[in-house]
Amino acid sequence: MAIPGIIWLIALAALLILEAVTVGLVCLWFAAGALCALIVSFFVENVWVQLAVFLAVSLACLLALRPLAKKYVDPRRVPTNADRVVGAEGVVTEAIDNRKAQGQVSVDGAPWTARTDPDAPPIPAGTAVRVLRIEGVKLIVSPIPAGAAPEAGRF
Repeated sequence: MAIPGIIWLIALAALLILEAVTVGLVCLWFAAGALCALIVSFFVENVWVQLAVFLAVSLACLLALRPLAKKYVDPRRVPTNADRVVGAEGVVTEAIDNRKAQGQVSVDGAPWTARTDPDAPPIPAGTAVRVLRIEGVKLIVSPIPAGAAPEAGRF
């Protein structure tokens, strides 16, 4: 094995170790580039060609695969309560009246301050509602039509 091949092998090992330590999905793509450059070094002695392969493969992997990997593999993304309640159904526990700045709903057993859209009429206690969005610490809700069946166990 020629010197450039040994250097690519060392770079590959170092990048894989660094990726294992950081788990940031950054070094992995450069390790793929180093692996391809190592394979090319067996057939092509020109270091510039090897470097071009390393850069091209690394950049291609970084741009094409990293967004997909981050979407499905990112262990640091933990859903919060806010992520879970949008679209959920609940029940009004205190009448919602935007003009009086009052109202509360229970969603998944948790109490939340609630409001309706600005032009919506007040919603009486006991009404089934659906969470549209969150503004600050308040849920913005709308009543579920009487004919629609609520999801079982959601409130």
